[in-house]
Amino acid sequence: MSQATAPETVEALLPEVAELIVSALNLDTAPGDIAPDAPLFGDGLGLDSIDILELALVISKRYGFQLKSDNEDNVRIFGSLRALAGHIAAQRTK
Repeated sequence: MSQATAPETVEALLPEVAELIVSALNLDTAPGDIAPDAPLFGDGLGLDSIDILELALVISKRYGFQLKSDNEDNVRIFGSLRALAGHIAAQRTK
């Protein structure tokens, strides 16, 4: 598994990842309105599996690593904005 990522790195990525989510999925939500620890699926932001696939593609292009659909950690990775930013911070190559 990857090394630990500094919390300040994750915090710095939160606004960028929130903007990426909103722009990639054309959401009618301001990036600042996405709570860092709220669920991205279901009751939280309301994303579905198609949204996650689209988002994974944009993330792979922007940050230089692949998010695979069969990864058993996807529920954790896409669990919240903070979890996603943490994963990006640990895996990014760009």
